[in-house]
Amino acid sequence: MFDAKKTTEQCVAWIRSFFEENGKGCNAVVGISGGKDSSIVAALCVKALGKDRVIGVLMPNGKQRDIDMAQLLVKNLDIRHYTINIQSALEGLKKEMPFELSKQSIINLPPRLRMTTLYAVAQSHNGRVANTCNLSEDWVGYSTRYGDAAGDFSPCSHLTVQEMKAIGRELGLPEVLIEKPPIDGLTGRTDEDCLGFTYLELDRYIRTGEIENPRSKERIDTLHRRNAFKLKLMPAFEPGIATMEEQ
Repeated sequence: MFDAKKTTEQCVAWIRSFFEENGKGCNAVVGISGGKDSSIVAALCVKALGKDRVIGVLMPNGKQRDIDMAQLLVKNLDIRHYTINIQSALEGLKKEMPFELSKQSIINLPPRLRMTTLYAVAQSHNGRVANTCNLSEDWVGYSTRYGDAAGDFSPCSHLTVQEMKAIGRELGLPEVLIEKPPIDGLTGRTDEDCLGFTYLELDRYIRTGEIENPRSKERIDTLHRRNAFKLKLMPAFEPGIATMEEQ
């Protein structure tokens, strides 16, 4: 039922409209990992704004074994790009910490440093930072708050992984970029290995409510519930508004 051509055209029009209202003449700055999401978002921005207004930023942490995929993408789109290695900044920050970082802190530091890097590039190049998350990952909280979950505009946060792949083909991206299994960048395991279910299961469940495996359903529901806060604005005190205790 998904119309990739129509959705692609609508998304391209939406990106153009965003830039008309929020930075006419500005550039789109996209963090390029070599995975499908950043590849598709970059390609959508090129189609919407033209290649001269899209800047790709490759941000390896030391040696990135699949950096060739990111290089393939920027070459394919023929966009201006920079490679900024975050390893020394990451190690320097960890060294300055007066306590031992938790495992989760260590996992989340790189994506947050990458987002800091993207904003530095954007502010120096009259840019707006593209968020590259998709609906499937957001649904189960598979993103880092104020890391890869941040950005100025989000073309694909209402599209599932399967829908993203269809748009990638509509845009004519190399198949190797569309079907490259996403890995967590830390252990070398795939997203699906870490999550405990497939994106195909998840996408079908999101769109239809149908799922065969009760264990997968329980896992998805738990992750969705636990990570729902990531999709909301931070709670803010409003003077004059009664709290639950006062009511």
